[in-house]
Amino acid sequence: MLESADIYAELSEVKDYLQRRAPRKVAFDFKQPESTHQVRINRHLFAWVVENLVRNSLDAMDGRGTISCEVYRQGAYVCIGLSDTGHGIPSNKFKSVFKPGYSTKKRGWGLGLSLARRIIEEYHKGKIFVKGSRPNELTTFTIMLPAGPNGE
Repeated sequence: MLESADIYAELSEVKDYLQRRAPRKVAFDFKQPESTHQVRINRHLFAWVVENLVRNSLDAMDGRGTISCEVYRQGAYVCIGLSDTGHGIPSNKFKSVFKPGYSTKKRGWGLGLSLARRIIEEYHKGKIFVKGSRPNELTTFTIMLPAGPNGE
């Protein structure tokens, strides 16, 4: 069931949970937006998507680096940019990372990002994609969710 939520508050909860479990040399930089952004989400599924993205970031950074997040409005969407300073993703793999079974890790089944895409696109009627990546510098995933009914 989708319910109205302040997206930054939801992101902060996931950040706080994962920050306590992350290596000490990983910094979390979640920028508070100037205004609140309401979206309709399933809190548990959305939290799982963000947790999956952050855990992938932690794996890509080998225990040190920065995970950052910014929330902004773009037309009818509230956008969430999640970035990390890990290994990066080659541009020819931007779409492949969402395919079931795709993985660069020794463990796991390569289902996390395909499930994340399904949750965001089919359940929340949003979009998720790799916005960009520079090897060993910065990789950014963007989630776009329809803005709440109040146009916030």
